[in-house]
Amino acid sequence: MPSLKYQIGDKVMGRWPGSSLYYEVKVLGFDGKSRLYTVIYKDGTELELKEQDIMSLTSFQVRTRSRSRSNSRSPGRRRSRSRSPARTTRRSSSRTAAAAAASAAAAESTPSSRGDAKLKQAAEVKLSPMQQDKATENNSNDKHQRKEENNTASKVNESGANVEADPEKNQGRYNLRRRKDDGDAKAAEAKSEEEEEVSAAPAPAAAAPASTPLDFGGKMGALFWTLFLPAWVLFLVLQVNQKDPSLANFPPALPPLEAFWDPQALGFVVLWIVFQALLYVLPVGKLSEGVLLRSGKRLKYRTNGFFAMVLSAAVAAAAVYQGVDLTYIHSHFLQLTTASFLISTLLSVYLYVRSRSAGPDERALGGNSGNVIYDFFKGRELNPRIKEFDLKFFCEMRPGLIGWEAILTTMDLMHDGFGYMLAFGDLVWVPFTYTLQANYLVSHPNPLSLPVLAAIVVLKLVGFYIFRKSNSEKNAFRRNPSDPKLSHLKRIPTATGKSLLVSGWWGVVRHPNYLGDLIMALAWSLPCGFSHLLPWYYMIYFIILLVHRDSRDMNECRRKYGSAWDEYCRTVRYRIIPRVY
Repeated sequence: MPSLKYQIGDKVMGRWPGSSLYYEVKVLGFDGKSRLYTVIYKDGTELELKEQDIMSLTSFQVRTRSRSRSNSRSPGRRRSRSRSPARTTRRSSSRTAAAAAASAAAAESTPSSRGDAKLKQAAEVKLSPMQQDKATENNSNDKHQRKEENNTASKVNESGANVEADPEKNQGRYNLRRRKDDGDAKAAEAKSEEEEEVSAAPAPAAAAPASTPLDFGGKMGALFWTLFLPAWVLFLVLQVNQKDPSLANFPPALPPLEAFWDPQALGFVVLWIVFQALLYVLPVGKLSEGVLLRSGKRLKYRTNGFFAMVLSAAVAAAAVYQGVDLTYIHSHFLQLTTASFLISTLLSVYLYVRSRSAGPDERALGGNSGNVIYDFFKGRELNPRIKEFDLKFFCEMRPGLIGWEAILTTMDLMHDGFGYMLAFGDLVWVPFTYTLQANYLVSHPNPLSLPVLAAIVVLKLVGFYIFRKSNSEKNAFRRNPSDPKLSHLKRIPTATGKSLLVSGWWGVVRHPNYLGDLIMALAWSLPCGFSHLLPWYYMIYFIILLVHRDSRDMNECRRKYGSAWDEYCRTVRYRIIPRVY
């Protein structure tokens, strides 16, 4: 974009909203309608900034050095600093102390014009927002002394926390030794001015976080889930095929090892995946853009899942018409599960090996801990591709959930790396546990009356409607918050430059998409009746999963949006189920 002052990928200095502090950022994009640049800070925070709030690195260095030299030559500044509590231990009367305290309180509550002038003169340094918060906490006990120094603090967030601009003062210490004579005082003053000039110049930017906090139980938890999940899926498959799948027959008898393996089953799984891959690469359907990545790029995706689903159903119908026995799927469910597990494991090993050569911008923060087992489980590379073939998008969309279209703004695509967790989930967990109720009904039919059947179908459609509409609303808002079609939606602005929806579906509960999921899970379980607990496993699992996701989302959003998230929680009280939870 030659007409823009700053190009995508440029490293510049961005002003933190509500302060005069600048930090090194990377330009990710530019919105021509709002005239805002999307930038990312070293700690991973993304904001939208105006052009006047951005400076080139060279301009910032010249400005800060010039300001430092100007301040060091100011006689008035020398006089004021000689009276600073950081430089001397002169006595102060109670009247002076009271006046200083009142001035500090007034500056905290309502910034005056004089306070605004101080903010404009504040030294601009490159500190990450996390460093600012830490400096604020360390200096809370010295607040009144710091207020007496000009050009040291600025307001950085909507909660009004003050942050020191001088790194020396961020240590929360003052030199209280009495000056011996004028020569020592002049030498100390000259030294302090030299230090101030150095500190006002741009310091090395804080390193970006290599990884987010570990979840799923950390390193040991990753090892546990890697081993437990395939064992649990095999248990469900064996248990549901028993004549009496009640818990009284737990655990199911293990068949001989050769019963788990069938080369023909492996061939069918490979054939199914290859068939879906061919449909994926066909130039049919819309070519959609993904979200803006940390690298400043937007990947393109061929979203033709509905076409693939219709064509797959037509092929299955044609196979039945030609006399192909599709009951093979049910009779060889165990062998198909084993084959899919083998493919997911081999894919996970390939993904981990290739991720070793992925650049920093190509890695997922959640799978870059440095621990082999944890990173293998979570996935290191965010969007692994073989040329234009996106491995994560394909596995998420095709082998298990073909009809899932509004996926580009979900956490899986935006933040999670592609490793064992998603590969196993896409190729094994979804196909062989989400079909548990249908598998159960083949061997344990449960006749339903027409009214009951109609009620279950209506319940399913209601859940799907809520799930679909809420996800579509979220997807449209994330892609273009200024869309006129969304102008009726109320929102809460945040310090990140983004907004939180508090009306529409997202004003009813905090996770209306989870509510739709839960209703659909209930509709899938009801046809099985209440004779056995096993077909209700999916419903129980889904409740546990949604509670886990809700807790994870709450912590992440509170960390990201701060007080704006607290306001959102007060506005939208219920998490998933209205008036219940």
